[in-house]
Amino acid sequence: MENDSVKFKNEFKRRLYAWVLRLIKFIDNLPRDSVCDVTGKQLLRSGTSVLANYIEANSASSKKDFINFFTHSLKSANESKMWLALLRDTGKGDRIELEWLLKELIEIANILASSIITLKGKR
Repeated sequence: MENDSVKFKNEFKRRLYAWVLRLIKFIDNLPRDSVCDVTGKQLLRSGTSVLANYIEANSASSKKDFINFFTHSLKSANESKMWLALLRDTGKGDRIELEWLLKELIEIANILASSIITLKGKR
């Protein structure tokens, strides 16, 4: 039986993976214009980086390395929020899906930030 910490980590990883899958589908369905091409590519890089750095953190060689990967994941989440906000505010993409992606990403970023604070012992 999983303890609560392991259960939370596994659920968070599944949640993050599901968010990235929905992000990829959202980007793939953006209009084909110059703004969406550039913004979509940037969002794809930063959005997938949230997951990639989280996965890397789980095989970190030290606590400092672990915190560093979490910090990179949070920075990528913050960048992704900006790209999503730009798409929202320029009326690009499916509005309902975009709002869900942004809301979920805010929650993911809050979890990452809280984890970093806890790991640094500032709580």
